[in-house]
Amino acid sequence: MNRTAPLKARNAENEHFEEKSWSIKMKGLTRRQTGPGVVFLLCVVSMVSHMRQEKLKFTFMNLGSSFEVGHGNEHNSLTHLTYQETTQLVADRLRSSTPSLGWRSSAASRNPEWSPPPERTNGYLLVRCNGGLNQQRGAICNAVLAARIMNATLVLPALDTNSFWHDKSGFSGIYDVRHFITSLANDVKVVTTLPLVGVVYKQHRRIKPFQLRPPRNALPNWYETVALAKMKEHGAILLSPFSHRLAEELDNLDYQRLRCRVNYHALRFREDVMSLSSKIVARLRAEGQFLAIHLRFEMDMLAFAGCTDIFTVAEQAMLVKYRMENFAEKTLHYTDRRLIGKCPLTPEEVSLGALRGVTIFVYMYMYMYIFFFKGDIFGGERFMDPLRKFFPRLKTRKTVATADELNRISTEGLLGPAVDYMVCLLSDIFMPTFEGPSNFANNLLGHRLYNGFHKSIIPDRRALAPIFMKMEEGSLDQGEFKERVKAAMRTTLVAGPHTRVEPESFYTNPWPECFCKPHAARKSYQCPGPI
Repeated sequence: MNRTAPLKARNAENEHFEEKSWSIKMKGLTRRQTGPGVVFLLCVVSMVSHMRQEKLKFTFMNLGSSFEVGHGNEHNSLTHLTYQETTQLVADRLRSSTPSLGWRSSAASRNPEWSPPPERTNGYLLVRCNGGLNQQRGAICNAVLAARIMNATLVLPALDTNSFWHDKSGFSGIYDVRHFITSLANDVKVVTTLPLVGVVYKQHRRIKPFQLRPPRNALPNWYETVALAKMKEHGAILLSPFSHRLAEELDNLDYQRLRCRVNYHALRFREDVMSLSSKIVARLRAEGQFLAIHLRFEMDMLAFAGCTDIFTVAEQAMLVKYRMENFAEKTLHYTDRRLIGKCPLTPEEVSLGALRGVTIFVYMYMYMYIFFFKGDIFGGERFMDPLRKFFPRLKTRKTVATADELNRISTEGLLGPAVDYMVCLLSDIFMPTFEGPSNFANNLLGHRLYNGFHKSIIPDRRALAPIFMKMEEGSLDQGEFKERVKAAMRTTLVAGPHTRVEPESFYTNPWPECFCKPHAARKSYQCPGPI
């Protein structure tokens, strides 16, 4: 399904969003762009020339505001602004939050019967969260909800941090445990370990949990029956693996809001991670606005997606071997995968297509720094060179933070992605090159919406793929290529309230469940006060 579908939907309150389109036609562009400086100047000249000829209306797609430019409008006319004032005005428009139409984030329960957990629960729930940082984050949210459904005491979730990340820090090594427990005091009981129940052969003994493998996307009824019965029988149960083991789409609004309380309030990274993230953001902001890009182009992602044909024979063999050793056997064809949007954008596609397609006029003003994550780019510098040439001010946490700062928190494991997460969360605009269920981008998109409808760009890979492929074949000239890319990118900026449409995840877009409106037509969406 097209990723732009959620942007075209109408929300439950029948709020209608003005269709936004770019109405400036750039003229006089050279056939081959030689660098950002040349393109930038040409765009400015073209813009000013066109404004002097006719009245224009600049409408910024889904940015929530527009302003008139033309004869007789002395106050707003960009022709009366200096070069610096013009660039600042456009940058401010782009990085500002989208009008919320009266909605604000609130994960507080609106059910008067939602009561704190009883002192005596039905037993203990243990879960083993697998996957990366954000897949585990979703699993933690589900674990808290499962504990609430079963009236269970949750033992601090175990994180599978060793199989891929080679990181044994666990929950307490990444998150603020005390904050997690106290934040959820009115929802579930949380303990750090199972209690001691006696002494056997002079050694203290703990409850031995009964291990269960939950069905994928299980409904609450499974937890209320099968899991709860085993818990009452054994005193404790261990659910493993625990990724995608509780259905995302639930009709119970308070269950969904509990997920948001966990995700956006209770799950706070430990203090040194938050401190380093703040320092990095402050250093970037000292230079201007910045765009955070999640450049998902590592071996594991490419092997999983089956995107191999663009690499050398030796590199393809490495990817095939990695896939055979780590993923289920499956026949994947690169061209087919690419055409349906299942391949991440290459660094060159980011520089030549996705960013330019947003429109040269805006992004040349805006993007002073680009942050990309995580690990090494597969294929090395030959893939990064096009991006570096177009954006010479690329930065990562390793180039912004000092060696001493990085060494203090050992950022090679899950703590590195935790720092990246916070920098992306606080960026002016965030753009993933590949987003999917539970990955780094998926959760960030939802968190940015919850934090105030901050803007994100989601390139439509399915729409862009045939354009890139025709360009590679030589069947498109530069002019047609640019126009088609701009058309494909026109509706890819995510910002304000929009209805969630499959395959968009609840964690990508928690609206409207985790938002409220003072005078919402539906009582359950009316604001109860701050959380």
